[in-house]
Amino acid sequence: MSDQIVIVRANPEDANALTAIAMAAKRHWGYPENWMMKWQEILTISPECVASNLVFKALHDERLVGFYVLINTKTRLELRHMWVHPDEIGKGVGSKLMYHAIRHAGNAQLPNMEIESDPNAAEFFQKMGARRVGARIYKLDGSQRVLPLLYLEVDKALEKLETV
Repeated sequence: MSDQIVIVRANPEDANALTAIAMAAKRHWGYPENWMMKWQEILTISPECVASNLVFKALHDERLVGFYVLINTKTRLELRHMWVHPDEIGKGVGSKLMYHAIRHAGNAQLPNMEIESDPNAAEFFQKMGARRVGARIYKLDGSQRVLPLLYLEVDKALEKLETV
């Protein structure tokens, strides 16, 4: 199935559909609904976000199955969102999106891509070449939530892609 994936630039009109994918993917990990409500703003992809950043969507038979948001802060790149529809997890969509993001990162000529990862996705990003450099700690309903902070060295990742 992954060979049939097409990745194209998202349009501001895609914002609601992208948000729906982000919410469904996050919900897939079994988080409590009250947490999902608190994360709604963070998981909402606005038309302005799509218009002002590198936002690409993955399509399978013209059906939206995933997307990513790459933000260029001029000093580094941030992979702010990468979500795959729960029905498509494990089918290669995430890898295709990540390879695409790495290629765009190479075009930006900045050395690192920063990824603040959901704990459930950290292993995926590490398999794609990112290394853990720390964590960000947040409070949520009185408990600590530790989010891995990963860096991907763009040049090394591009070299690895050339051998794949």
